[in-house]
Amino acid sequence: MDIDRLKRKLRGLKKVEKRIRFGYGDNALSGEFVWDEYFSTKSGGDERVKYPLWLMSKLDRQKIKEIIEEYFYAVYFRKYKESGLEFSDIYDPNVLSAFGLAPGASIDDIKKKFRELAKKYHPDRGGDNEKMIEILDIYHKLLGSDR
Repeated sequence: MDIDRLKRKLRGLKKVEKRIRFGYGDNALSGEFVWDEYFSTKSGGDERVKYPLWLMSKLDRQKIKEIIEEYFYAVYFRKYKESGLEFSDIYDPNVLSAFGLAPGASIDDIKKKFRELAKKYHPDRGGDNEKMIEILDIYHKLLGSDR
């Protein structure tokens, strides 16, 4: 994808997030953007973001579409969380991605992935103890104590 076109598209996403999370007009509130965690329009490598410009420019349209979908899932997740809404079937997209799962993963997907990773990394099966502890921490973050 053309770099200038990609930059315009990414800047447009930030404007949409501002409207979704902070309101309309010049007097709209502002705060920390999810966009700043996901994207950068700097030409150099920006390691602070999940998808730097150089990487996005090498991806095909379908992959970019999937990334934008993931991003909007994170935006709405943050919006609902900031609004104090309780929801039991929606999981933090950042934690899901640590498990290699898509933003809309179900509880069954989470459990299946956990079993798969546990088989691979369990110390009794010759796996890495530290990695198993990390997997358990992620699993507990996703499911919480109340599920």
